[in-house]
Amino acid sequence: MKTLTEFKQSLNLDQPDARLPVQLKSLWYDGKGDWHQAHAQVDQLTDQASAWIHAYLHRKEGDTWNADYWYSKARQTRPNIPLEKEWEQLVLQFL
Repeated sequence: MKTLTEFKQSLNLDQPDARLPVQLKSLWYDGKGDWHQAHAQVDQLTDQASAWIHAYLHRKEGDTWNADYWYSKARQTRPNIPLEKEWEQLVLQFL
């Protein structure tokens, strides 16, 4: 999978591609509307990439304080863009 379009098309499948890195699996589940499964993918991980996804998920949840904590762990700043745009940017970052 190399493009955002291919990633979005994969959301029609029942499961994510097993070869996807955990960050993209998390975004895949989020794209399917399963926030809890998306969060479970990165909840116990401490690397910067996973922290960035974790931050986005808490932003989506509406937990700004927790999101900002994870953005800082990821060495990122909470963006002032729609969630859909951030999701797309994250997918592109990790493809």
